[in-house]
Amino acid sequence: MLDKNGIAKRIAKEIKDGYYVNLGIGIPTLCANYIPQGVNVVLQSENGILGMGPFPFEGDEDADLINAGKQTVTLLPGAAIFDSALSFGMIRAQKVNLTILGAMEVSENGDIANWKIPGKMVKGMGGAMDLVASAKNIIVAMQHVNKAGESKLLPSCTLPITGLRCVKKIVTELGVLDVLPEGGFKLLERAPGISVEHIQNATAGKLIVDGEIPEMILD
Repeated sequence: MLDKNGIAKRIAKEIKDGYYVNLGIGIPTLCANYIPQGVNVVLQSENGILGMGPFPFEGDEDADLINAGKQTVTLLPGAAIFDSALSFGMIRAQKVNLTILGAMEVSENGDIANWKIPGKMVKGMGGAMDLVASAKNIIVAMQHVNKAGESKLLPSCTLPITGLRCVKKIVTELGVLDVLPEGGFKLLERAPGISVEHIQNATAGKLIVDGEIPEMILD
């Protein structure tokens, strides 16, 4: 199985040259460390950064430079800092090519639940609802199963919905899956050493397996 860095490394392969990319809190922020060589992208953080770089080395942190998850970050040459109103204007105007988000659940129709667990304290929905309502392309980085071993890829979400029919692709510790327009998770790649049967057993929603499923290449 992939660890969090492995998931981020695989998702980074989906980032194309010239993209403007928003990285959500959690695993998505790690993608900044794995942008393929020769691929020039502009990373956007909804708290007001355009041109975000990778995480700083220990000792080089600047407490005034943080991403939406309040982690210290770096700025690349030419980066800009601005208020959140301008940042969300960019998001709502669909200026962002790709949004990478974490999730607690995704349905086979592409619905996403990622902002609230009933009964648990939450400070607010953050930027998630604006991002899923406005993004042209959403990739989810998540664990395939929860701590109890229950699938998080479901026929329908059980937690409060963040957005409907918006997720295009999912990368988990087990594999890479497309969400089909007509519904269902289409398995594209397996994590190293993971069998198709393992993924089938871990997926509660409709899983589509078409032919031989290749093992993903991370390097």
